[in-house]
Amino acid sequence: MAREVSVSTLERPTQVIIALLAALIVVRGVVAAVTPLAFDEAYYWQWSKNLAWGYYDHPPAIAFIIRAGTAIFGDTSLGVRFVPWVLSIVATVAIWRAGAILLESEHAGALSALVFSAMPMIGVEMLVATPDAPEIAAPAALFYVLAKLVQTGNGQWWIAAGVVSGLALLSKYTGFFLGLGMLFWLLVAPSQRRWLLSFWPYLGGAIALLMFAPVVLWNAGHDWLSFRLQFGRVGSGGLTLRYLGEFLAGQLGLASPFIAILGVAGLVSIARSRDPKLALVTALMVPALVFFLWQSLRSRVQGNWPSFLYPAFAVAAVAASLSPALQKWKALRWSASAATPVALVMSALIYAQAVFGIVPVREPISRMLAIGIGRVTDDIEVLRAQNNAKAVLTTSYEMRGWLSFYLPTKPPVIQVNERFRWLNEPLPAADTFEGPLLYVTQIRNDQSEMLAKRFREVTPLAHIGRSRNGATFDEYRVYRVDGPTGDPLDYGT
Repeated sequence: MAREVSVSTLERPTQVIIALLAALIVVRGVVAAVTPLAFDEAYYWQWSKNLAWGYYDHPPAIAFIIRAGTAIFGDTSLGVRFVPWVLSIVATVAIWRAGAILLESEHAGALSALVFSAMPMIGVEMLVATPDAPEIAAPAALFYVLAKLVQTGNGQWWIAAGVVSGLALLSKYTGFFLGLGMLFWLLVAPSQRRWLLSFWPYLGGAIALLMFAPVVLWNAGHDWLSFRLQFGRVGSGGLTLRYLGEFLAGQLGLASPFIAILGVAGLVSIARSRDPKLALVTALMVPALVFFLWQSLRSRVQGNWPSFLYPAFAVAAVAASLSPALQKWKALRWSASAATPVALVMSALIYAQAVFGIVPVREPISRMLAIGIGRVTDDIEVLRAQNNAKAVLTTSYEMRGWLSFYLPTKPPVIQVNERFRWLNEPLPAADTFEGPLLYVTQIRNDQSEMLAKRFREVTPLAHIGRSRNGATFDEYRVYRVDGPTGDPLDYGT
């Protein structure tokens, strides 16, 4: 049975793995500090300026996380991403310790952490400040807590399980799948069924639900807005095979191909072996996997949605790579050799493209990040000064986030539509709309016709491109807007 040990006492190969992990974490921190924000990060940064127990899209954890980081490092990329970066360290250590317990080997535990950290999904989602960062860290911590429960048989670990489950629920609503996974584990693992007759798991569940209660109260006070958005997706759409291949291919790339092969092989092998200890790995994943596969037969499943399953998936991949019974398969031997190097190369290429733009083409990394936003905001500031515009209007939360974060003089930036996104902040002052304003929009989302119904004057001023190394990622139009003919804001849902 694995014991808690210091790094200096580990064997040389394990120390090398830990050195690689440390280097990867440092690189992730540097990339987090030097790359501009994605539009979702800027959106959540605005949440952090008006803290509440709920928001339109998600529970509140990411807002509090960003607020904590910016309190230390200011409104910078590092400030926004600092706590997610710290959480990536917490998750990595948790998986190391869980893997060491469940696979009964310090080397296997360290390798599990490396496999986890090398996957492109983790390389991205544990770098940027989105709800996925805490939603990955909490299941990783839960995985460790439940491994300790298996190791020690001490029911007090259920209290810790309740706390980290509550944190998962405060991050994303997919945290409910962790509760289903734990229940499934207690039902299918004979050695763990005794807990069903103990008060400990029920105490843990009560703690998690108590932590989540403020989110329920916020929704109750806002017409169940967030619940209606997220839970309304369940079962939506008619039966189709259109999205299943897209979902599976996406996970193949986000895990990296060879880790994905090993992970699936590991899950199947563990399920067939009915190993009482490793049953935890599969049981935590089964409810969510069944749901995502079912949902992909009806509508699109976003690639990042299963990210919270990757901690357990990493241990499953390592279990397969070290299993003598599976090594007779040549494809699995090749996968075991190539898995981590290929994943590291994939993550390195993503980071290099984000930082340096090594491929001068229009691609999703640079388009999603605020690459080249400096020229855009500089031109907007010139136009704002020339037209004496006291505020900037937009019709997308993406533009509102980026402009609020990157405009040098920090003028008011107002999204005139989708006001349900901004329920936790005060309405713009009425005199904000008196006098000239600028309307800034992506050309593909130009809603100047809608503004023309709310203002007497909507006049085109400029066309601005966002680019790097000769590749244009997006194009924007700027209008002069003046003379509101009624309420400028659209409150429709």
